[in-house]
Amino acid sequence: MTVAFRRVFPLIAALSATLAPPARGENWPNWRGPALDGVAAGSGFATEWSPEEHVAWKVTLPGLGASTPAVWGERMVLTCAIDGKDAAICFDRAGKELWRRPLGADKPGKHAKATGCNPSPVTDGKHVWVYFKSGELAALDLEDGAVVWRDNLQERFGEDTLWWDLGTSPVLTSDAVVVAVMQTGPSYVAAFGRTDGKLLWKQDRNLDAPEEAAQSYSTPLVVKGEETFGEPAEVLFILGADHVTAHDAATGKELWRVGGLNPAGEKYFRSIASPVVAGDLVIAPYARGSTLTAVKRGGKGDVTKTHVAWTRKDLGADVPTPAFQDGKVVVCTDQGKVACLEAATGRTLWDGELPKNRNAYSASPVLVDGKILVTREDGESAILAGPAAGTDAGRFEILGRGTVGEMTVATPVCVDGRIFLRTHDSLWCITSE
Repeated sequence: MTVAFRRVFPLIAALSATLAPPARGENWPNWRGPALDGVAAGSGFATEWSPEEHVAWKVTLPGLGASTPAVWGERMVLTCAIDGKDAAICFDRAGKELWRRPLGADKPGKHAKATGCNPSPVTDGKHVWVYFKSGELAALDLEDGAVVWRDNLQERFGEDTLWWDLGTSPVLTSDAVVVAVMQTGPSYVAAFGRTDGKLLWKQDRNLDAPEEAAQSYSTPLVVKGEETFGEPAEVLFILGADHVTAHDAATGKELWRVGGLNPAGEKYFRSIASPVVAGDLVIAPYARGSTLTAVKRGGKGDVTKTHVAWTRKDLGADVPTPAFQDGKVVVCTDQGKVACLEAATGRTLWDGELPKNRNAYSASPVLVDGKILVTREDGESAILAGPAAGTDAGRFEILGRGTVGEMTVATPVCVDGRIFLRTHDSLWCITSE
């Protein structure tokens, strides 16, 4: 249902340097945005909307899905079930369908707010990679949707043993697409050649977590390694099974691990929210939304006793992944509490609560144009004052509201002054015009 990296943007630029420049000024290549931190570029975004106002267009989708669209240039790709098949569908920025690509048989969701198409696509501007609850992993040509290669991880490596619906999204390294499979039973991380699908490496990730706590729906992070921390060229950070682990992205080899996220051995601490990188820290939400743990980057082996910078036991997020910008972490809890923290210390700079509602927050917050955009599962969005410059500046303030009135768990996409909202049933384009 997939962290800043001070800053990972040079890595994204390096990965796409050989590609033709996009027709638009901004892209959203994966579910957490161009720098993988929940931060959008640009300005001029709407601060209020309804189904009748500030809607440039709306498209009814041919099937259910919950993935966040990947946007590059004029193209945006999302996944949904079509006629009993896993499928990818591509639109242009005017809402015109450009292509659709059915793949293998879909595996419908169990949970009321989930589907068999929860993982979000990732693109480099030439290809787009899609992954499904069925285990289907495919590389498609972004131009026309042609299948470049496809595989099925469950047929190849073993059945899905998750109690609920697979949610982790694929991520890109400089030469691979990587998927983490964290479940009861054999867990692993696997890397495939981006254009040929060849298995480059497969690393076991079996940790001593009890029952459902061994299961994770979170998405790994890939960041440019920092020599200061003794890191290789690229690093994967993975949260799940009561641990944060770091891996060499070129080989999958584990570099270090931090445990202790579940000291009481709770059986049902499955993890959904993904970690966020905040400079020299990895911020890990855990314990069904009741804790946040900041881990120092670097080290070797088990660094649990030496590399935990701070822990909050009074704040966390079960489903939404925090965002990071300018030394501050923004957390939105499932119940609608929003807090801005000083990343270095975990200290609360300001917080507040959105109006009570029976619907929860599953979409992750997006920081855009100096504001915070959060979206509730009933399609109601709030626009809040963002993290202000200065250590203690800023406050909780609701600046605007928007609604589309449809089930929404996908994270909003903000590019070139437009907000793209993917609901279970539709794709909306919101504009300030």
